[in-house]
Amino acid sequence: MERRLEFRYGRELFVRRILLAGIVGGLLGILVAVMPSPATPFVLFTVGVVAAYVVLFGVSPLFTGHWLTRSRVILRQGWYFRAIVPMSDIVSLGTPDDGFLGHVPVGIHRPLVRPVLYVTGGRQGLLVLRLRRPRRFWQAFGLMATEIVFDVDERTRFLDAFEERRRLLSPVEPERADA
Repeated sequence: MERRLEFRYGRELFVRRILLAGIVGGLLGILVAVMPSPATPFVLFTVGVVAAYVVLFGVSPLFTGHWLTRSRVILRQGWYFRAIVPMSDIVSLGTPDDGFLGHVPVGIHRPLVRPVLYVTGGRQGLLVLRLRRPRRFWQAFGLMATEIVFDVDERTRFLDAFEERRRLLSPVEPERADA
């Protein structure tokens, strides 16, 4: 058994981000071309900010995926999101029920009305990971979540590998009053 399996996730959000940044970059290029004087520090700063945005939020997610190790699920989205969830903290992992999710936001999102963290790059191949205890996520402004909804391209393979790894863990005694 491999120590770590990597599972890719949807890319539609990141392609949209790159296209949007390309449009903004094109408009900035036109602005620089028609300016009578050389590029001002403001324009150079704006170009730098757009370039940093493209690299961080557009390109970096294209090179990362979710990991499944022998004892943990590691959810990653680019360089800006990583959550390590030990198998012992997971109550269940499965597909969402019909009508459970409603509209699924794309990206890192934690609605205020439900303790669910969305870590999605697309809307296909969704999985719901239920946590034993609520957990804070700094990427969601420190809000707590009891469930994490994420997507993978190979949902069946992920679920099979998860169950295989979960069977390998030693059984844990439930919490008792005399413990």
